[in-house]
Amino acid sequence: MFSLYRRRFLQQISSLGLALSGNALFSRFLEAQAKPSEGPARVLVDARRKISPLDRNLFGSFLEHLGRAIYEGIYDPDSKLSDAHGFRKDIVDEIRRMGVPIVRYPGGNFVSGYNWLDGVGPKDSRPVQLDKAWNSLNSNQFGTNEFMAWCRAVGTQPLMGLNLGTGTPEQAAALVEYCNVESGTQWSELRRKHGYPDPHKVKHWCLGNEMDGPWQIGHVTAKEYGLKAEDAARQMRYVDPSLQLIACGSSGPSMPTYLEWDREVLEECYDYVDGLSLHRYVGNTKEQTGEDSSKYMAINLTLEKQIAETLAVCDLVRGHKRSPKKLWLSFDEWNVWYRAGSGDAVNGHRKQAQHLLEEIYNLEDALVVGGMVNSLLRNADRVKIACLAQLINVIAPIMTNANGFFRQPIYYPYDWALQYARGSVLNLLVESPTYDVEGMGPVAYLDVAATLGDDGRTTLFLLNRDLAKPRQVEVVWQDKAPARVATASVLTGPDLKAVNGFDAPQRVAPSPLDKVSHASGRTTLELPPRSYSVVQWEA
Repeated sequence: MFSLYRRRFLQQISSLGLALSGNALFSRFLEAQAKPSEGPARVLVDARRKISPLDRNLFGSFLEHLGRAIYEGIYDPDSKLSDAHGFRKDIVDEIRRMGVPIVRYPGGNFVSGYNWLDGVGPKDSRPVQLDKAWNSLNSNQFGTNEFMAWCRAVGTQPLMGLNLGTGTPEQAAALVEYCNVESGTQWSELRRKHGYPDPHKVKHWCLGNEMDGPWQIGHVTAKEYGLKAEDAARQMRYVDPSLQLIACGSSGPSMPTYLEWDREVLEECYDYVDGLSLHRYVGNTKEQTGEDSSKYMAINLTLEKQIAETLAVCDLVRGHKRSPKKLWLSFDEWNVWYRAGSGDAVNGHRKQAQHLLEEIYNLEDALVVGGMVNSLLRNADRVKIACLAQLINVIAPIMTNANGFFRQPIYYPYDWALQYARGSVLNLLVESPTYDVEGMGPVAYLDVAATLGDDGRTTLFLLNRDLAKPRQVEVVWQDKAPARVATASVLTGPDLKAVNGFDAPQRVAPSPLDKVSHASGRTTLELPPRSYSVVQWEA
């Protein structure tokens, strides 16, 4: 955490054109970060202190051939709610309204045993395959071309996953040719024969999934995977040099090979890839938090530690190779997931579209997702893609049945990021009371991230970790105060364990944040206990 503070301090000093004299200025910065145990909180906002322009792909999502994510989720030809292509119209409308920028597909663990050729061509000739990752049947009625058509329908971009488990680099390059070459080659002509004359022009590709995991089909050592990823990347770039390629990093900090895997992989393929993936799921469990909700509220800070550690390895290899290229990160799986993670929740019993991984989220999970959004924003200088895993039905913010859908509590902080985070991420100074968290030390009650839009709108995303008391916050505008508050909403409630459902879809839902005062260049807020808020000001 000390190094993170120092990096942010140096960023803001540099952005202001100030000279660093010894450690005096840094010591003053650390004093500002030292949180008093009680008292009001202050957020100092200066439009000149920018971390990075915001890549909208930071708020992507994920769809895997798993459970009801695809079938009965986004694709259901027999449904009264579907269009002529079999796409659920209500879901198409919802995702288009949300503005999800990029969606990873088709997996996930699923992709490591998937032959993309099984999912293209005439539907009556596509085989029904056993998906060994989830012990489920896949009819292959929804495949690459259907996904591309769905992406166009909802206004998103594809992040395509490649099979580097049972698949080969040659098959990966063939899929790039099928998707991206206009005509005149074996695979581009096959796409045209399948009824898609125009290339899909897929830019972003994941070179496999969680290849460090012994559970993964085709799992190999880091060196073996690194060599395979290098070969795949080289062959893919021969087909389309414009690709952005992401290598598989560690699938979580709990892995025994954590970080060493990343180093060994990058020593082999650094020169051929643009980004490195990392994954993380959290939960209020005995293992992670001791089933302590106050500690759970701070778990997003461990994401920032994971990001910093992974970047340190990327930059170590960069130094070894004396490379001018700096890798970015793709946090292409992140979410709360801990209830539906074993037994029948992950076993499809060799049937299609079973109810797998259908996590039911509560208010405290939503607050944690808000904190994770804040963590991603604060690291937008190096995290360029992130995918909430997943989008529909499977560990998802949206749940469907035959008659419609409802929004889970985690939907709202994710949707707020999509709607309000624009422009550049600001480097804030936050003074907040703290509380002690076992294994983490003092943690600020107030967690804040901010963006400044090109239209001059400033948006704060505020997590109040205090489970019992409201917190007074003073926003101090250090350069120019905005004209007025345009939006102020809060997600809160008396019961951390409250959930939504088809019977009560609005039990946990946003309400107006009423206690906001804006005058004379200062704004004061009162944040309810156990709350996540968004406040936006017009220039």
